[in-house]
Amino acid sequence: MEQTYVLKNLCCANCAAKISDRVSKLEGIETADFTLATQQFKVTGVINDVSVLGQQIQDICDVVEEGVVVEVYKRTPKKRLAAVTECGCCGGHDHAKGDDHGHDHGLEHVGGDKSGLVIVAGLAFMAFELLTTFVPSLSLPEPVELALFGIAYIFLAFPVLRTAGKNILKGEIFDENFLMSIATLGAIAIGSITEAVGVMLFYRIGVYFEERATERSRTEILNAIDMRPQEVRVVGTDGAVTIADPEDVAVGQIIEVRAGDSIPLDGTVVEGTTRINTAPVTGEPVPVKAEPGTELLSGCINENSRITMRVDKPLDESMVTKILDAVENAASSKPKIDRFITRFAKVYTPIVVFLALAVAIIPSLITGEWEKWIYTALTFLVISCPCALVLSVPLAFFSGIGNASKQGILLKGGRVIEALANITAVAMDKTGTITTGEFKVVDVATSSTAVTTVDVLRLAGAVEISSSHPIANSIMAETDAQYIPVTRAESIQEFAGEGLVGTLVGESLGNQVLVGNRRLMDRYEVRNYPNDVNEYGTEVLVAVDGYYVGRIVIADTPRHDSAKAIHRLNDMGIQTVMLTGDGEASAQFIAKSTGVSAVKAQLLPQDKLSAVTDIRKEYGPTMFVGDGINDAPVLAGADVGSAMGSGADAAIEAADVVFMRPSLESVAKVLNLSKATVSIAWQNVIFAIAVKILIMGLGLAGYASMWWAVFGDTGVSILCILNSVRILYKK
Repeated sequence: MEQTYVLKNLCCANCAAKISDRVSKLEGIETADFTLATQQFKVTGVINDVSVLGQQIQDICDVVEEGVVVEVYKRTPKKRLAAVTECGCCGGHDHAKGDDHGHDHGLEHVGGDKSGLVIVAGLAFMAFELLTTFVPSLSLPEPVELALFGIAYIFLAFPVLRTAGKNILKGEIFDENFLMSIATLGAIAIGSITEAVGVMLFYRIGVYFEERATERSRTEILNAIDMRPQEVRVVGTDGAVTIADPEDVAVGQIIEVRAGDSIPLDGTVVEGTTRINTAPVTGEPVPVKAEPGTELLSGCINENSRITMRVDKPLDESMVTKILDAVENAASSKPKIDRFITRFAKVYTPIVVFLALAVAIIPSLITGEWEKWIYTALTFLVISCPCALVLSVPLAFFSGIGNASKQGILLKGGRVIEALANITAVAMDKTGTITTGEFKVVDVATSSTAVTTVDVLRLAGAVEISSSHPIANSIMAETDAQYIPVTRAESIQEFAGEGLVGTLVGESLGNQVLVGNRRLMDRYEVRNYPNDVNEYGTEVLVAVDGYYVGRIVIADTPRHDSAKAIHRLNDMGIQTVMLTGDGEASAQFIAKSTGVSAVKAQLLPQDKLSAVTDIRKEYGPTMFVGDGINDAPVLAGADVGSAMGSGADAAIEAADVVFMRPSLESVAKVLNLSKATVSIAWQNVIFAIAVKILIMGLGLAGYASMWWAVFGDTGVSILCILNSVRILYKK
């Protein structure tokens, strides 16, 4: 069983890791994962009582991170995350100003009046001290100056010292509060009170901006992809329009959508004609016409005029909710780099702390310069928190997921992004992926003058009338266009990848009708069909009572942007392979017109999986792109399985990637986006670790001060967070 909770006010990734670790050790619990980007906490295992487990999680949170509120996750109206408030991560947390929220950073309401005044006063005091350097006449007597520094330190450090003390009593020693307390108190002990006050001041300021950067980023990302409506205009039976909550609107009700409004719920146009901008959902920039009978997805925008529509799906089943759910679920799927950082963070701080002890003691015993080496050790303590890593890496992947969703691409998590970044081959279904999937009859041939083209179409229609396959639809469309009457055959039998067989009682040409490819003809030992191979379409052979009577040629044209997209993939060094059940000649015709590198033709549905396996062996990590229909085995078998042009529940469930827009250009986009996301995540890792190592090295050499260490801690965190959010705006 899986149960989701919300851990309100939890902003510290280190604390989240501790909570997850302890919850996972509870009896019956298998996994416990917290997603910093959405504040959701997913627990799997044997869960007998959701409330009891919730209380157990609350008890653990109270020990690790005081102020965290545990609630059972429940769908709530927009917005799901607390807005960016003056309380930073405590937005939406009902505290009086000045209350301790128990954050890892130990701050009172940083944005509250008192704390804000303390920081402003501290900045003013430090500015005055700087001024006295240039204007000595303004200098205060040394005792007065020391007293003022002492008062400033108490006001600035009090919340940090208090939280550090509480955590020590809980057995939580290696947190940032404790480390900053020891570092600044140590600085005071060796006579560097000015530096202690300055370091604590800029640490507080850094944490202030770090928390706001994190919260602002999370909110900005979810705002970008949360298209759920805040209200719906419902049209009553008397024509009156009333405002209703989206969750209260039932299927079948009529709603009004005015020009400029978003489509609030999935439904069908009842009255009015307009143009719909589908870009927010599919990424398609060209508006489409909507008229009575047109089905519309929620999240799209009505551009021109007022329409009314019938609601087909409630809010929790509409596309806007599916997209949000897909993104939120994706955020909880952690990539390898994130899991590496989590493990790294557990050992990094203790290692640096013990290294600081070694730096303070060993060189001092050798040189006797205790003050110098203790100061160097204090810089190590300031820089020993891995916040820059544990915050920025998951935020980078969440930004990538958010960016993709804005372009009509749903990704199933950070692991999928990592896999996409390593793709070297793309295997594509022909029908409905490279081509439009809209088959048209382009030629009908007969075996002799005794049989007419109308006879061939009529016989084929008698069997194909029971099928929903695109080829069957094209044949039926042609019989309708020529006003050919069709009698449904009896005892219709389907042979996957071959065709259909049925019985037509009373037919003058014969009773048993075969409609399919050459394999079906061979199965029934039909020998007189022509040997020439059609090069520009799919041939459907028709036979009656074992005798060939004619063939129908059906052409499926490439999408207008397929050639451009495939050439772009080829230019990226990606091997492109087309999979199709068509004959070799027909397949090669499409391949040449689109630029596909390789072709695997005459495949039965069950052959696709083995074909993808062969492609992986030959070219490396492989992505499969299909239409999401009957593709479950190959979607699961590829390194990355994707469904194109489908908002179907089955496709969203089975595929790693869902392209809402039926265009291969989205494939190149998602591959580039994934490479950029992984690149930025590694940029953050390398930059953060490099800066910390550099400052520690400079500290050992006697060149780095505690000011540098503060930058290496909170400054680097802010830079990495801002770097991560860049992905949200990548085109």
